[in-house]
Amino acid sequence: MLLETFFFITTLGNCCSCGSFLTGFCVKCGKGSVTDVLSTIKGPWAIVYWQDSSRTLWFGRDAFGRRSLLVHWPTKDDSTFLLSSVSPVSPDRQASEKESHIGVEPLSYWEELPCGIYSMQEDTSNSNGSLVGEVQIHEYTNSILYELIKWERNSIEPSSENQQTSQHKLSRMEQDLHSISLDSVPHEAGSIQPEIPMQAHMLLNLLKESVIRRTSLYTIYRAAICGIRQEKFVPVAVLFSGGLDSMILSALLDQCLDPSYEIDLLTVSFDGELAPDRKSAKAGLKELKRVAPSRRWRLVEIDADLSDLMFETSHVMSLINPANTYMDLNIGIALWLASGGDGWVSDADDNDDTHARIKYKSNARILLVGSGADEQCAGYGRHRTSFRRGSWLGLHEEMKLDMQRIWKRNLGRDDRCIADNGKEARFPFLDEDVIRFLLNIPLWEVANLEQPSGIGDKKILREVAELLGLYEAAVLPKRAIQFGSRIARESNRKNFGSNRAANQASAGSVRICRKSNFG
Repeated sequence: MLLETFFFITTLGNCCSCGSFLTGFCVKCGKGSVTDVLSTIKGPWAIVYWQDSSRTLWFGRDAFGRRSLLVHWPTKDDSTFLLSSVSPVSPDRQASEKESHIGVEPLSYWEELPCGIYSMQEDTSNSNGSLVGEVQIHEYTNSILYELIKWERNSIEPSSENQQTSQHKLSRMEQDLHSISLDSVPHEAGSIQPEIPMQAHMLLNLLKESVIRRTSLYTIYRAAICGIRQEKFVPVAVLFSGGLDSMILSALLDQCLDPSYEIDLLTVSFDGELAPDRKSAKAGLKELKRVAPSRRWRLVEIDADLSDLMFETSHVMSLINPANTYMDLNIGIALWLASGGDGWVSDADDNDDTHARIKYKSNARILLVGSGADEQCAGYGRHRTSFRRGSWLGLHEEMKLDMQRIWKRNLGRDDRCIADNGKEARFPFLDEDVIRFLLNIPLWEVANLEQPSGIGDKKILREVAELLGLYEAAVLPKRAIQFGSRIARESNRKNFGSNRAANQASAGSVRICRKSNFG
């Protein structure tokens, strides 16, 4: 890691310092530009870099915002320019006693830095060495990356012939899948032979390559440098609900990780054994043991009571900032607790009803997260609404909107909550090669929302799950972490009195003010 970082910084230091930041090589010095170097990086990154040779500050985030970087732009009231990966207490957070009592919430001091590459030069004519106020924004020079940012798809609406073929395939698949009872003995891999399109096979291979990149021995040992000195080193954990996305990641991780390593599956619940995610996580564990019986799986059950988390909730509020709704906070708390990995594991076999629970804290430094699967494969309820209102084009536009704002709505917030526990979130579904492939195939092969929930939504990922032998997970409907863990229900009761009152107030989008019960 140190050698890799040194090489990268050296490369940046050798870039053009003539002040010409156009694409390609500088005509004056023949060197490449900082923009060119940053545009070649695949995967998540955020950078603040001072190039001394040109007296220029460079900063930015990768094209999808997978790493957090916040900015405070100078204003009339505060001319300070600040960059930070987290949001420390800012002057406007120190509100007067009067504001605190009446619940007034000031304008946010911090903003998520929009994805891109930026530069600001030092004013050499000024004796105090201040920076020029104007920030330059630079386009990525990687043409492939630029296409991914535009997120345009050529094949959006199927012809009548495509629809008939797709309908025939889905009818056969529906019969095969629904012949599997969740209570029955699972079939062996390969015993069910629905006609799975070649695109699903190709996506499976790309996802496997994506997981390999994020869990190679090099990255594992690099994470181990961070301070783990325990005998039982578990290198990688999965944010786990037992749902479609986390089941696919877990099964792929088993294929990519040395069999001597154990895998932690981190699942959080605010309603004990009754939460839907806890039930599906236990069912998912059984299915994983079936498809990968030689792997040592460890389901880490993280139990929480919202009423006991006053200090923790206040801390998470600072992590999610500038996100500021109850939905953001609910997701943030669930992610923060899950990534902490402090829970219980069972010492029993599947058929043992008298099992004991043992206290356990996961020491994995790498956490696989399923972000991006719903946005790219039409997994949200709003996608079905958009399809109903605007057909295929309406669905495409909604999915494009989701992908182009995922940096602001999701990834920065999630990265801060997970990184606070010393973990590094990695997003296999947001691998550039995966995104490019899903864009290059027809939309109706990715999802078909003419079909019911659990079949047409995330259609291609359900086919991938079948190829992995995950037949039960392949038919599970989408369930967001705030609902599956039941933190949303507990939050609604605490802050609005009941779920009904919260629904009437559209609680998920309500901004949190100081007099909130969250503290």
